[in-house]
Amino acid sequence: MNRQGTRSTDEIHMVPTLEDILRAKDLLNGFVRKTPLQRSDTFSKLVGTNIFLKLESLQRTGSFKVRGAFVKVNTLSEEQKKYGVIAASAGNHAQGVAYAASIKNIPCTIIMPQNASPAKVAATKSYRAKVILQGSDYDESWKIAQEVAKKERKTIIHAFDDDKVISGQGTIGLELLEDLPELDRVYLPIGGGGLAAGIAIAIKSKRPNAKIIGVESKAFPAMKESLAKGYLQKVNSGYTIADGISVKYPGRLTYEIASKYIDDITVVDDHSIVKTMFLLMERAKLVIEPAGAASLAYLLSNPSLNKNENVVSLLSGGNVDMYLLGQVVAKGLTQMGRMLKIFIQLPDKPGALKTVVDCIAEQSVNIVQVEHDRLSANISAGTAGVYLSLEMEDENHAERLIRFLETKGIEFRVVS
Repeated sequence: MNRQGTRSTDEIHMVPTLEDILRAKDLLNGFVRKTPLQRSDTFSKLVGTNIFLKLESLQRTGSFKVRGAFVKVNTLSEEQKKYGVIAASAGNHAQGVAYAASIKNIPCTIIMPQNASPAKVAATKSYRAKVILQGSDYDESWKIAQEVAKKERKTIIHAFDDDKVISGQGTIGLELLEDLPELDRVYLPIGGGGLAAGIAIAIKSKRPNAKIIGVESKAFPAMKESLAKGYLQKVNSGYTIADGISVKYPGRLTYEIASKYIDDITVVDDHSIVKTMFLLMERAKLVIEPAGAASLAYLLSNPSLNKNENVVSLLSGGNVDMYLLGQVVAKGLTQMGRMLKIFIQLPDKPGALKTVVDCIAEQSVNIVQVEHDRLSANISAGTAGVYLSLEMEDENHAERLIRFLETKGIEFRVVS
């Protein structure tokens, strides 16, 4: 493999080789988990081929990020260890670096945006890292981290554009080949590209015919556009629930590797990610973060693979904000046609609501929430507006309920 140089921050980085990834595996032995690879009957049936789930969500700190961070920390000189490490991150990278530094008793500083999740801040601090909340977003926090690093002689641990970090992430590829030597395709989330780059090198070095497909957020297709145009592209700010892959500008080193080893890059939208997170919880009993569910979301949205292929979907992390998780459950039920919200305006007198409730109960529909509204401007005097959130089996059940209410002469409006 050709080792060409590129520059990230103030260091020279080289394209890692398979030997680098094998050495990284030795460094990680005993400090990170070899995560399970499980065939899923449920998702295999939905996609139409053999789907295997790589559960990096069960990794230490809840994400693959700890692999690359630990390898980088273990390759520091004694002088670098003395001054400590620094990183900018709002989530998984922060926890990975903090954990790695704590194991080696190295001073660690993490710059996090001021709007970072309190839960993620607390998790990072639990590994004895010094957390500084500065910057309105990641880009500003990254600039601050560079300034602090220069002033205090700390070593920056980049989230993806670093050969040691890439080598650490590449150990996942070695595990996949150990557990599934005859793999045909690997779908994985891609943001800055460190995960995809490492896994691609590891797998292509041993099984060159295997396909490596990256999945980006539709709102942040930075690597896809860069590869299409032949040079690095910066995407405009967008919004996605998958903040772990919301990268505006891919790495120079990761772009170089991706251009040689990645077979294709696709995109997925938030609607598909939410549905997939819901299915993973309900069917596989797995809590997966939005970025971690991106690859499976794409597969479920595009079930057109060869029936005999062995396809891996990498579930890269499981760190989900609990408030977001509640929204995912509600929206997932709605998307699956199992939650229906209707509005009914009734006479404001005893027994009016009972008639409606009895009709709903007759159709074996569960009422999960009732909201009364008597004061809004659109509610006529002497009446009450009632919002009913209803749980049912599927879309067909919802359609039967709607037809039944119509035959009973009950006027209502479907809200969602």
